[in-house]
Amino acid sequence: MNRQSYVIFISIVVLFGFLTTGHAQPQSPAAQIRHIPSEQQKYVATANYTDVRIKKFRFASEAYTFRKFTFAETLLKLKELGVGAVEAYPGQALSADFPGARFDQNMTPEQVAKVKEWLKASGVTLYGYGVVDIGRTEESMRKIFDFARNMGIRIIVCEPADDDFTLLEKLVKEYNIKIAIHNHPAPSKYNLPETVFNHVDGKDPRIGSCADSGHWMRGMNDPREAFKLLEGRILDVHLKDRSDFGTAKGVDDTPWGAGKGTIRDLLAELTLQDYDGYLTMEYENQAEVGDPMPAFRKSIDFVKSVTYYEGYERIFRPNKQGWNHYGPGYFEVDEKGILKGQGGMGLLWYSAKKYKDFILECDFKCSTKETNSGIFLRVPDVPTSDDYIYHSFEIQIYDAGKDIHVTGAAYDVQAPLMNAFLPTGEWNHFKLEFRGRHLKIELNGKLIMDWDAKPGGKVKDYALEGYIGFQNHDSASPPYFRNIYVKEL
Repeated sequence: MNRQSYVIFISIVVLFGFLTTGHAQPQSPAAQIRHIPSEQQKYVATANYTDVRIKKFRFASEAYTFRKFTFAETLLKLKELGVGAVEAYPGQALSADFPGARFDQNMTPEQVAKVKEWLKASGVTLYGYGVVDIGRTEESMRKIFDFARNMGIRIIVCEPADDDFTLLEKLVKEYNIKIAIHNHPAPSKYNLPETVFNHVDGKDPRIGSCADSGHWMRGMNDPREAFKLLEGRILDVHLKDRSDFGTAKGVDDTPWGAGKGTIRDLLAELTLQDYDGYLTMEYENQAEVGDPMPAFRKSIDFVKSVTYYEGYERIFRPNKQGWNHYGPGYFEVDEKGILKGQGGMGLLWYSAKKYKDFILECDFKCSTKETNSGIFLRVPDVPTSDDYIYHSFEIQIYDAGKDIHVTGAAYDVQAPLMNAFLPTGEWNHFKLEFRGRHLKIELNGKLIMDWDAKPGGKVKDYALEGYIGFQNHDSASPPYFRNIYVKEL
């Protein structure tokens, strides 16, 4: 059975089950979790998520979480929580100042002006809108896109009625506004992850998934497999945790980390995918929705407790903003932000800021055992010649070297305490801490240097403040870098 036939078959089975069982609930929901019959299931079953260093994500709220409050009140509550973004939904009461008025695309110019005023005053970004019915005609869709453009909304969350996305592709290109397909449970059209995937695969990259982990749990789907299946197509995340799978009595939303929603695994998967959007809370408990603030605070605290890069700044993005290159050669960068050195010897250096005391963490990989590269710390001045190599330390990457020229050495000055690099082709992790004159280096979790830095070898002197740079050495055995984070101390 091919993939398309399987999806049709599963959809019929799910719908038949929904129609014939009425409201009867499975006695053992966890035993009936439906798995995606693909490589994604095998991947998730063997994934070592516990070793993934969780990146820092931005928090947002689906306004539906605060549906017993007005939109104006919601913004004040998000400001109190320190949550900087909101996804509005059509139908929320607007404000006591506008009795009977609702937040939607039919607001008057006066109401729109007030909403923009409230947003500015609260410091909350209106990033998304949905789940909204966009209709089937170009006229109805343009009304939503025009509203989104006027409000500064970047993502429209919907469940399109038509299978033909030709018109949607035309509009996302024209407006440069994203469409994220939501996944309400059966009998919703998009309840299966495969259905969402089949509709967005191959489309304009601005058409993707609004991945609602809680609704997948309600439909007995493992959200980790759904996230993996939709890799590269997740544009928005409604992150939910639930006390169990299914919809049996007593099964409901919980704060993140308190249920069976494998929230840390989902954060790890989103980290591996380099998801750059918001973690949007949509807390739907009817009994507790009157005051969702405690659940929101617990959820934020949980995410921060498992975030490895809390307090760090990610300084490299695929657009190379803030970076310059000195010397021959260059670095290629792919859509995931992985750097590949070509030619050399040159230096890709972060020109946006000089650092004094800091921790630099990054992953690197050697294409061959002869890969030769390095990370320069505290380059004192803008590189205009090769003179910087005499006034800053290079943390060596060269597995074939020895002593003061092997991976982990302060090149030409201080050898590492041990060799801790992984076999060629595997990703390694550096943690470089430079505090005053003390340099501490961990490689793959092992302490390989704990040294009071002093000049030696080629290094004549060094500064207590400077730039960070990555060396490209040659094209025959290029180095790779990714996940470059800095924490100022």
